[in-house]
Amino acid sequence: MKRLRRLILGPPRDPLDPEIRKRVLLAAVLAWVGFGANGLSSALYGPEKAYVALGSHAEFAPMLALATIVTVFVIALAYSQVMEIFPSGGGSYKIASNLLGPKFGVVSGSAQVVDYVLTIAVSLTSGTDALFSLLPVSAQGYKLAAEIGLVVLLVVLNLRGMRESIRFLAPIVVGFFVVHALLIVFGIGSEAGRFVGMWSNANTSIRSLGAQSGWTFVAAIFLRAYGLGGSTYSGVESMSNHVNLLAEPRLKTGRMAMLYVALSLAFTAGGIMLLYSLESVRPVHGQTLNAVAFSAIIGKLGLDSATSQALLLLTLALEGAILLVAANSILIFAPSVLGNMAADSWLPHRFRNLSSRLVREDGVLFIGACAVAILLWTRGELGLLVVFYSINVFLCLALSKLGLWRYWWTRRSEMRFRVLAVRLSIAVAGLTVAVLVLAITLKEKFFEGGWATICCTLLVVGGCVVVRRHYDWVDRQRQKLDALFEMPVGALAAKKSAPPDPTQTTAIFLTTEHWGPTIHTLRWVQRLFPAHFRNMIFVSAVQVEANAIASPEAVSQRKARIERSLDQLEAFCARDGLCTARFVAYGIDPVESLEGLIKEVRERFPDSVCFSNKLILPADRWFSEWLHNQTALSLQRQLHFAGIPLVIFPIKLMSPKP
Repeated sequence: MKRLRRLILGPPRDPLDPEIRKRVLLAAVLAWVGFGANGLSSALYGPEKAYVALGSHAEFAPMLALATIVTVFVIALAYSQVMEIFPSGGGSYKIASNLLGPKFGVVSGSAQVVDYVLTIAVSLTSGTDALFSLLPVSAQGYKLAAEIGLVVLLVVLNLRGMRESIRFLAPIVVGFFVVHALLIVFGIGSEAGRFVGMWSNANTSIRSLGAQSGWTFVAAIFLRAYGLGGSTYSGVESMSNHVNLLAEPRLKTGRMAMLYVALSLAFTAGGIMLLYSLESVRPVHGQTLNAVAFSAIIGKLGLDSATSQALLLLTLALEGAILLVAANSILIFAPSVLGNMAADSWLPHRFRNLSSRLVREDGVLFIGACAVAILLWTRGELGLLVVFYSINVFLCLALSKLGLWRYWWTRRSEMRFRVLAVRLSIAVAGLTVAVLVLAITLKEKFFEGGWATICCTLLVVGGCVVVRRHYDWVDRQRQKLDALFEMPVGALAAKKSAPPDPTQTTAIFLTTEHWGPTIHTLRWVQRLFPAHFRNMIFVSAVQVEANAIASPEAVSQRKARIERSLDQLEAFCARDGLCTARFVAYGIDPVESLEGLIKEVRERFPDSVCFSNKLILPADRWFSEWLHNQTALSLQRQLHFAGIPLVIFPIKLMSPKP
């Protein structure tokens, strides 16, 4: 199985290799391909939803296109400010957590996780709809199976590595944008006279409608279409969420990539909306509006029938394929959100871990599995999925823009009025757009499935609260043990133990950044084997987590906490006249790192036995076993095959009395 895994995913990588950062982090163009595809793909269904919502009032389309372009740049500017404030990334979750408080943060993070799963489902469903529209009707029965197969393909690609998956799919993004840009430019240019007159005609028609039915009616039509087309802006935030994955200098790279995203999305979405208006597009059964519009434009090129059909097929195939890239972008950065929430103990800590390919493997597998589940549940119905998807997008956007407004407002005394006014205006504009679209979507789609999104998000929030309470409780128990055995700072400097003698009997203790549980284990060893072990060796593993790839100082911080724990342990042993030594390993898998380290220590101290501990949770916390990595049990099994004994002592944790 290991050989098969390596064949599929590739050889392991060294997380401490400085060159790895250069090969893993993204330049601006690759970031646009990897993250921008999510936003670019939304131009395929967002403008269509908005245009269809206009109904018989298609005269609003030019104004709606202009509003779409302006909105894209407003949101992009707001998220550029977010990158400046949070250069290590984190997006909506970090903004809400740091600027509004943890309660807002967990709501934003939970909404984002649900949104990511739905984004994959929406992208793949929309993409396969476009591709299967080119096939006979009899092929529709295989659409759901194709969508699930594509999820599996993307999961495997991302388990190989972020950069690898982006490079594999990059030609699709470039091809999509080039083909659509040329068709949009030609489509508008071929109707230059109508394009110029379209704006005055739209203005005249809107004024006439306002005079007949009232401006409240006009505003209601426009705002409804604008709100229902809100999914157009859903991918703009992805760049600010993952600044930590960008090449240095991060802020400059992020701003450049954000500019690419805004320009490409505004041009494509606004251009497609204008084409709908110029070509007077109307829905056709079995075809998307894009297929109808581009078919009309390609017909004006003067190509023969076969070439025109081939170009239309290429255009629609690229539309289906770009949605595949958009789904892939979610599998790149959704695990980052899971990892950030896990670092704050809202989710199981295993979501922070890296695989041998330096990928958050558990996060990729979890998001992929959830996407398959939602596809099976909805049977791949795009209309229902888009409703689910739109609500959480703008809930996250509203919370992040509220946090951004609060950040600038609290710093108003430190800034010049003109700078403050510009930044507050951008934040308020973004907040207004988000709240407006969210309110319209909830009003229009609440009973059509919007309630299900809210329920799913609340379920995730509830689960996060349960997980956080468990981790907080366990951490308090560990801190109590640490406080029970803590040595004064002066004693740490005064107590120096003698170096161990390799010929003497040796006890090897597995330790972490909490020294209390290890001392608890050491005292049990002394009771059961009085005066038997003269050497006390402490081994520990510094786990290199995902944030360490972009921020090497994270490893130093983790090492400092472990060194403090080792200082306490050695001072405790020195007080009893015991000989001690410490050994620390680095790696992404603590079991593998400790196994290699213990084998090295055993070669130096052959007459040795290994000891560790395991937290025994109360019976009412049975579900929490999955929240801990069970390192001691896994290591015991591995060492058993090497003939190395490892004794595990239980540490019983008591539930607080009511």
